[in-house]
Amino acid sequence: MERAATRRHYLMVRPTYFDVVYSINPWMNPEKPTFTGLAVAQWEGLRDLFTGLGHRVDLLDPRPGLPDMVFAANGATVVDGRVLVARFRDSQRTAEAEAYLEWFPAHGYTDVRQARWTNEGEGDYLVAGSRILAGTGFRTTLRAHRESQEYFGVPVVGLTLVDPRFYHLDTALTVLAEDTVMYYPKAFSAESRELLEELYPDAVHATAADAAEFGLNAVSDGRHVVLPQAATGLIGRLREHGFEPIGVDMSELLKAGGSVKCCTLELHGTGLAGRSH
Repeated sequence: MERAATRRHYLMVRPTYFDVVYSINPWMNPEKPTFTGLAVAQWEGLRDLFTGLGHRVDLLDPRPGLPDMVFAANGATVVDGRVLVARFRDSQRTAEAEAYLEWFPAHGYTDVRQARWTNEGEGDYLVAGSRILAGTGFRTTLRAHRESQEYFGVPVVGLTLVDPRFYHLDTALTVLAEDTVMYYPKAFSAESRELLEELYPDAVHATAADAAEFGLNAVSDGRHVVLPQAATGLIGRLREHGFEPIGVDMSELLKAGGSVKCCTLELHGTGLAGRSH
């Protein structure tokens, strides 16, 4: 199958203040040393890769005291130019929302508000064609799903996560194209697995080993799939499905429970998507 890339618009935050000084997910260990310079180098490589593929990358300035702010995907969801800013579960991250509430209006977005219910942006909301796939179970709440469906005016399909290692939907599932996803089945409840099988019978399935390497925390433009280079099994399966995988090293950022997708907030509906190249 011939896969076509479309130009995307991303928002990213440089990991200037990256560190692991608390633990709010199973991957974080404050006793394990971190190297901010290495995190910055890995992040810069990802940003340069996106721009090299023809995508637009805007930057939101990092703020001191917010070491997880590099994970821009958690900050908001943007659909058709409407912005729903996150309401974080954990107190260590709540101050990040203010930066997004300021950035979007300053850059021409007129429909911007913060979620009422706990909602961690594209960590749990993934746009898939005419629907939004929405995770729940650890962070984003079911009430937030209803709120998002009303705000964006598109169907929101709830999926329940059951493995605490995969606490956001974007750690367990990647939207590859409008009608294609890849995911780790055991990260989901039985009911959600049945729903995914019904919606995406030709999905790419990840093994436990590739999921543990954060191979599903990936970004696709419809053809190129940027993912952690250690997810070697997924890289092979993506090629079999006609995609062009590009492996990158995000090992330093993984110490905080994030990788490619966590660092990348897609701004849907800004006039850039939909152009083949």
